Amino acid sequence: MSEETSTFRLNLMRLIYLGNLVFLGLNVWPELIRHEGAWDPVKGVAFSFWAALSVLSGLGVRYPLKMLPVLLMQLVYKSIWLIAVYLPLRSAGVSTGLTRTMAIGVVVDLIVIPWPYVLATYVKKPGDRWR
Repeated sequence: MSEETSTFRLNLMRLIYLGNLVFLGLNVWPELIRHEGAWDPVKGVAFSFWAALSVLSGLGVRYPLKMLPVLLMQLVYKSIWLIAVYLPLRSAGVSTGLTRTMAIGVVVDLIVIPWPYVLATYVKKPGDRWR
């Protein structure tokens, strides 16, 4: 199955994983390390999630197809944010600078994710046995 995914597509995926590792890591890890006092629980969850995403993206540089669920999760969480957070803010007349980043992320993920592989691996292929 991986033979059907082009080297170009695999390298695009590696580029996204590397971007997550570097740019997300440079923003999240210093904040986690230098943070003083108790975290707001929700903000702590967000930073922990992004830290985990940056670490798992490091594995994606080496194993782009095996770590594809990381890109799928990124696509889903950004899409949910745009629908559940941005749209109500927009209808209330409030704007946020995060919107552009999230929207670009969704578009890039939609382009980079190898959809024929996703369909063959996660939709058409039988799931693991239950017993």
